[in-house]
Amino acid sequence: MEKKNKIDIFGAIALISFSLLLGINHVVIKLVNVGLNPIFFAGIRSFIAFLFIIIWMKLTRKPIVFNKKNTNICLIAGLIFALEFLFLFLALDFTSVSRNSIIYYSMPLWLTILLFFTKNKEKLSFIKLLGLILAFSGVVISVSKNDSGLIINSSSLFGDFLAFLAALFWALLIIIAKNSNFNKEIPEMQLLWMVMVSGPILICFSLFIENPIRDFQIIHIWGLLFQSIVVVAGGFLFWLWLLSKYPASGVASFSFLTPIFTIFFGWLILSEVMTPDFIFAAFLVITGLILINK
Repeated sequence: MEKKNKIDIFGAIALISFSLLLGINHVVIKLVNVGLNPIFFAGIRSFIAFLFIIIWMKLTRKPIVFNKKNTNICLIAGLIFALEFLFLFLALDFTSVSRNSIIYYSMPLWLTILLFFTKNKEKLSFIKLLGLILAFSGVVISVSKNDSGLIINSSSLFGDFLAFLAALFWALLIIIAKNSNFNKEIPEMQLLWMVMVSGPILICFSLFIENPIRDFQIIHIWGLLFQSIVVVAGGFLFWLWLLSKYPASGVASFSFLTPIFTIFFGWLILSEVMTPDFIFAAFLVITGLILINK
């Protein structure tokens, strides 16, 4: 498939499907965190995904080649990947799925700001600037109240801050994937590098935080496999492939759908309460993201 200069019908359907997958993703993380230390969970997920990516590349005869010229940037990408999911998995220990989704999936807001300071900086039109203001306002409102509409407590605020850090590192990963030699690696090798580097880092770090096992049940095995095989080995690989074929801003723009799906699944599966303040904040963020990538 040749590179595209805009999102076509196939790209739109693919990105909507990926957003739906990510929508239920945070609910699964929240559930598995009950049975496993979040950081250990993230590390084991990378390890299992590594094995399945190797199997996939062997079956599809994709070359497993570690280019020495790109080693440094690939290691940096793997470290950023590790930090992104360290913060994300920990965030879901302190805040709700719905709140986390608003902050984490505000990533295009931070991506736009970061891109403004790169050598390939994007111009800020009035529409994009308005989108930035709306999205930022929504994030501020979402973190100012807790899930009962009361003033936020320190625990939830810490979780919100971790979610923000995860979004920031996600934006950095996109910039690296599009503006460095990392984009010379095929999507399979990009993901292989990231899980290969992040797995050992996260597992080793988790052992210094708390015991790896909490209240582990059979259902948590299914959640772990879903995360490792479907989300990482399948979904992330597909997302990297889409990023290699479509403009980064276009791919990122569809992330506004994910908070909608996540909030829905949080309400449906976890019975999370939607206050008027939170719904208004979600509306501002989603509208802002649409304008940013209009």
